[in-house]
Amino acid sequence: MKISNFSIKRPVFTLVTMLLVIILGVVSFTRIPLKLIPEINPPVAVVVTSYPGAGPQEVLDKVSKPLEQNLSTVPGLNNITSTSQEGASLILMEFSWDTDVDEIQTDVMQRIDQTSLPDDAGNPRYLKFDPSQFPIIQLSLRGEEDEDELQKLASDLETELSRVEGIASVSVYGSPIKDVFVSLDQEKLKEYRLTQDDIVNVIAANDISLPGETVISGEKQLTTRVISTIDSIDTLKALVITKNPMSGEDITIADVADVQIEKRDQQTITRTNETPSVILSILQKSDSNTVQVSNAFKNTLDDLLNQDKYKNITADIILDQGEYIQTVIDNILQSLVLGGIFAMLVLFFFLRGLRSPIIIAVAIPYSVIVSFVLIYFADFTLNIMTLGGLALGIGMLVDNSIVVIENIYRHLSMGKDPKQASRDATKEVGSAIIASTLTTIAVFFPVVFIEGLIGDLFKEFSFTIAFSLLASLFVALTVVPMMASRMLKTPKENIEEKRQRSRFLTSVERLVKWSLAHRLAVLTIAFLFVVGSLFGLTKVGTQFLPNSDEGYFTIQVQLENGTSLAETESVVEAIEKELKDEDAVDVYVSMIGSTQMQAAQGTTTANTAEIYVKMKDLSERDVSVFEFTEEKQKDFERAAQKENSSAELTMGMQSSTGLDPNTLSFTVTDSNPSRLEESAELIYEELKDMKHVTEITTDLTETVEEIQISIDREKAFENGFVPSQIAMIVNNVTRGVTATNMVDDQSDIFEVKVEYDEEITRDIDQLKNLLIRKNDGTFVKLSDLAEIKIGESPVNIQRMNQQSVVSFTLKYSTDVSLGKISKEVDGKIADLDLPDETQISYSGEREYLDSALNDLFLALALAILFVYIVMAAQFESFKYPFVIMFTVPLMVVGVAIALIITNTPVSIMAFVGIIVLAGIVVNNAIVIVDYINKLKQRGMKSYDAIVQAVKDRLRPVLMTALTTILGLIPLSLGLGEGTEMTQPLGIAVIGGLLSSTLLTLVVIPVIYSLFDKETRHLNRKYRMPDGQIIPAYLLEDRVVKEEEEKHTESNLAVKKNVQKEDLIFMLEHLANLLKDENQKKDEDGEENRQ
Repeated sequence: MKISNFSIKRPVFTLVTMLLVIILGVVSFTRIPLKLIPEINPPVAVVVTSYPGAGPQEVLDKVSKPLEQNLSTVPGLNNITSTSQEGASLILMEFSWDTDVDEIQTDVMQRIDQTSLPDDAGNPRYLKFDPSQFPIIQLSLRGEEDEDELQKLASDLETELSRVEGIASVSVYGSPIKDVFVSLDQEKLKEYRLTQDDIVNVIAANDISLPGETVISGEKQLTTRVISTIDSIDTLKALVITKNPMSGEDITIADVADVQIEKRDQQTITRTNETPSVILSILQKSDSNTVQVSNAFKNTLDDLLNQDKYKNITADIILDQGEYIQTVIDNILQSLVLGGIFAMLVLFFFLRGLRSPIIIAVAIPYSVIVSFVLIYFADFTLNIMTLGGLALGIGMLVDNSIVVIENIYRHLSMGKDPKQASRDATKEVGSAIIASTLTTIAVFFPVVFIEGLIGDLFKEFSFTIAFSLLASLFVALTVVPMMASRMLKTPKENIEEKRQRSRFLTSVERLVKWSLAHRLAVLTIAFLFVVGSLFGLTKVGTQFLPNSDEGYFTIQVQLENGTSLAETESVVEAIEKELKDEDAVDVYVSMIGSTQMQAAQGTTTANTAEIYVKMKDLSERDVSVFEFTEEKQKDFERAAQKENSSAELTMGMQSSTGLDPNTLSFTVTDSNPSRLEESAELIYEELKDMKHVTEITTDLTETVEEIQISIDREKAFENGFVPSQIAMIVNNVTRGVTATNMVDDQSDIFEVKVEYDEEITRDIDQLKNLLIRKNDGTFVKLSDLAEIKIGESPVNIQRMNQQSVVSFTLKYSTDVSLGKISKEVDGKIADLDLPDETQISYSGEREYLDSALNDLFLALALAILFVYIVMAAQFESFKYPFVIMFTVPLMVVGVAIALIITNTPVSIMAFVGIIVLAGIVVNNAIVIVDYINKLKQRGMKSYDAIVQAVKDRLRPVLMTALTTILGLIPLSLGLGEGTEMTQPLGIAVIGGLLSSTLLTLVVIPVIYSLFDKETRHLNRKYRMPDGQIIPAYLLEDRVVKEEEEKHTESNLAVKKNVQKEDLIFMLEHLANLLKDENQKKDEDGEENRQ
């Protein structure tokens, strides 16, 4: 080949080019960002609308439904789900994967603007999904200080840590907040004929700082500012509200209210390992490197904690994405390096010596370095998928070089000089290795064009393998022949001839000849193997992605509505005692009265809690997080329910991929709410006792007790009110009103909240006696204007695609796959015979799996088609690629056996391994078929060419297969944290490659012989005139099959295509056979005489 000849002639140029690429690769490697997985941006957006004071039903009717109706026509929208809760509406919009969420924003906002909403509802906000909205680090701070001092130190740390490069924000949760509370005395207000609004207006009017116009003073132009601020409690107390009409004295705030700086009502409790603490949550900037930001943050934190100011503070890191990413990347890199070492050991075993293995070994690091250059310029990241692609291809990187160097060595053994041998050998196999490389790369084109999560996940994986294989092809065609022409020498003896006579090749020759003599048996056995393996694959189960042990989980605690914070705390304490005794647990943080999501939203619920548990490193514990939670969940539930029988626990293990392992989620929808509730209850009762189900939760309408105030419109009108005025007054009284923010002389900021005494707001009888001022200055009781009673209201109302919906979340044990549990659930639901109007829709992993399998089956079919097309173009034939394609089903045998032995379900990663195999397994057949054709072109008979090709190509075939297999062993073992995701891929490829390689040696010769004219009737035999039986392949199909009852000559006479030369050829061939036989007898007799 020209490029090979050029590299042999210009070795310095080739070496300088290599050096340049190596330098670029090293620089690129240091600049490629590290991430756990490729960047995935699901086309999801949320429209959030506040509606203060409104209940769930009112929010649904006046906000959610109008928005749903208008937004449902947005182009590309797949699903729209609304949640109506007290004071807010959340609408989740899921678009098709090809939708640009940024571009669609204008369309969404136009429809929002066209929607008629209540005047007192807030402006809807459009929020798109952004991975940077999730914290990369969470840590707790605890120490010997009291709560106030801990809060101050946490605030100082927040300020310092926010300055770290790459940090977007640092938020503090769980710390007590102090406000200025102005607690109103209702009797005093009545005495002075004042209201809450009067007090709020006075405070707000006395705390101003407003700019005015500029004033020219002499030659100066000065700005003006009017300042009247409240900077202390005393100043606030002394504010004059009005004059006492009787005495003329000033009436101040202090006359009608008690003013104090106090902590807000303790609605949440946060502690770490049973010690009071605060939580810091760190968000990174969207364009920053997670690992670099994490390292910089921890270095800064360590420096700060070493200061005397923070000497009594202990920081416990609960979550650190940067550290986990670095660990995963290091583990995969380790697998990559070990795979390369194993591949090199194969070279030393087969090639012996040092020169040939060293030449081939250059292909591994050089190809990887070239891949880093291409990864950098493609704007990819180093993540599980890109490094997994390199680890998968590490053994294949030497395949092309092995074929070239082995052929060079064979030509050297023929007596050629190194340069000539390098030229001829590379030219001889150049087309074959180009074809094999292109076929392997071809399988990734369909994966690249797949849309959705799978497309985003495997795009970088596919390109990375393609980069590395193209680099290895370039090395095999340039660097290897150049180095071989300089380093290898002509052997002193004909090693090839010695090798051909070896016992191993003799055995292989007998095996190939046996298979050609028993073609029906070989094909039948192969067919049964493939069918049996396909059946076996249906029994191993399916899952979306392998579960990854990231070392932490959450326990969500839910008690019955109305449970106090103190009761919730006692339940959490019982769970904490269980955790304290577990050796595998490192640290646990409890948020009582809130969850992380609620804390981010600024909401609290006294009857909920969430415990974050971080386990010790994987190397320091002998149990996985999945096994631990499954074993201990009953213990935790028993301890919690001993304190409160209504306690319900939910174990969560959301991974970095955003999925919750061992979880099946689905929704039930129906246009009729009552029919929906009946169906949901039936499903719940049917599924709750399933064998493998560990937990089942549903959002069947929950209710909470509330004080319902029903306004009597006639009485309200008689007293000069409309319902909205009364509603606003009650809302302000029960919630309190923030009048202003006070900044004291220490620059501390306090909200000034004007509220009624707790006796009014915490007791229904006192609330009935709430006094409301009429226009004439007199007061009327609330109970005179409305009926006040205790009733029930839904906590929230959910709808999907404008229909009522109930969501189910089902946790299942680790000994069952997603596919198996899904099949069981489908069967149970089908047996219920639900109404046709009731629809079941799966979400989460089940939805992704169903969608992905459809895409991947299509990708596999296209991959096989692309491989065939590439080979057809390379061979300039449709027949030989068709023969080669018979290797593809052979891989199923090994894949099934490998997955069954290792108890590995068919996941997306395993399926991708099968697609990759479609491009790999044909390579061995390409090499054999290409060489058969070359031998036939040199004049060798088809039968002899088939046998000889298997013998000559066996060595490179075994070497390439073993280097790939051994290179994948570290990946398939799942060494270290985070490698679980790529483990099924390695297992599938090893199994498939092993079976296809072994079966190819017998199946492909048989298939080829059936498509070749000379060997098509290989097993036919002919009787010669002297009675001998001659195999058809020796006569090149020139005679017809012998019939027992007739003489051969009569058969030949009636054969239309028999010519005179056929008989002459047959007789000459027979004479030669007899001559050889007589010569052999004479030699044997001579030996006996000696």
